[in-house]
Amino acid sequence: MKHPEFYRNKEVVVLGLAKSGVEVAKVMHNAGALVTVNDKKEREECPEASEIEALGISVVCGGHPEGLIHEGVSLLIKNPGIPYHVAPVLKAQELGIPVVTEVEVAYHLCSAPMIGITGSNGKTTTTTWVGELLKAAGMSPIVAGNIGTPLSQAAMEASEDDWMVAELSSFQLKGTEDYRPKIACLLNVTETHLDYHGEMDDYVASKAKLFSNQTAEDTAVLNWDDPVCRSLVPYIKAHILPFSMNEHLREGVHVVPPYLPGVEDHLSRMVVYTDDKGFTHEIIPVDKIGLPGKFNVENALASCAVAIAAGADLSALAAPLEKFRGVEHRLEFVKDINGVSYYNNSKATNAKATGMALISFTRPIVLIAGGLDRGSDYEELVPILKERVKSVVLLGETKEKLAKAAEEAGLKQIILVDNDEDAAAALTAAVKKAAGLAEQGDIVLLSPACASWDMFSSYEVRGRIFKEAVHNL
Repeated sequence: MKHPEFYRNKEVVVLGLAKSGVEVAKVMHNAGALVTVNDKKEREECPEASEIEALGISVVCGGHPEGLIHEGVSLLIKNPGIPYHVAPVLKAQELGIPVVTEVEVAYHLCSAPMIGITGSNGKTTTTTWVGELLKAAGMSPIVAGNIGTPLSQAAMEASEDDWMVAELSSFQLKGTEDYRPKIACLLNVTETHLDYHGEMDDYVASKAKLFSNQTAEDTAVLNWDDPVCRSLVPYIKAHILPFSMNEHLREGVHVVPPYLPGVEDHLSRMVVYTDDKGFTHEIIPVDKIGLPGKFNVENALASCAVAIAAGADLSALAAPLEKFRGVEHRLEFVKDINGVSYYNNSKATNAKATGMALISFTRPIVLIAGGLDRGSDYEELVPILKERVKSVVLLGETKEKLAKAAEEAGLKQIILVDNDEDAAAALTAAVKKAAGLAEQGDIVLLSPACASWDMFSSYEVRGRIFKEAVHNL
């Protein structure tokens, strides 16, 4: 931890405005740093600029000026989404200036012990759930990071009696150096964000930075069923507390009986914790967990493991596990219309997330999917489409690729929506077409298997337009 005085009179450049850039600039300014914020967008596209200029912070918009990064700069804090090949980052690296994200700054300024949660899928649900579990156990969680409140802002509000529960992306973790969470949780790793990372090795290495500074005094919560997670075990110095759907663990949080081939799904299962002395404690029957789908059972296991590592009383865990109803855009129930149930799963930005959503239901599904093309072929969805989906309505850059996967799955009803329309109009049209295909007892599911940026500014915007279109049916 660094005292705010550490930054006094040091030149700091914040690259990228947006929400986290604004907050970390304020934090650095309040710590006495000489802050310059730079954004390549034109001034009229940066509404946040006036707010921080009024505080005495220098703002430069409209490009990256030649002298922005120089030998007198002590630190470059970049927006996580900005790639490392942009000129200011390359210049900083050339001069040996540290290039970090706000996670690093927050870590150094935060009085509370930190819980860092990452993974390709399930981060927001698990992070939110951990907050609910700790709250129910009488602890004081602050939920922040990639989930909403910028971590640097939350860090300044935290005390030693709190727990900082942070959702972290690979983009954020890649820009860390000293960051050391007391509890680190890796949920799963699947191929995604390769347009940013370039290759899978860089993506995995960025996720693994979550554990790189931990010691034996810390805890690493790992998905024991994920081969990439298990491959990191030799490099982790922290005490490992695993969770598993498929194995009976000597220590950890698991399901009894496990989800194994040939073990019937209708059996009554129990979430249990086996402690370091080998004693097993029942937590909650699986069928009492408040969110549908096996992947949410997995998220529940991870949440329990993190809460237990933080010292939560086991007896306090069942109630929030049962009462929790999820987070917007994550398998979110929208409405029943004429016997058809509509669900918003706009946060499913890769094929694995969509596959997990599809196997959460036993009723026939009309799937709305498609979005930004990141090079996937969606072959992994073919068997799930064949088993669970009756028809698809497709839009976005990937609609032809997804149509090919649907054809391979033997689907007869494949509708492609015209992308030339206004994005909101196109999605609204897709909802109407899906409603026309659905029969009583069916489910209409928005689960795109793609990022939103070809048509929408975010998955949140996409999900809210979907919900509005459903309510207007």
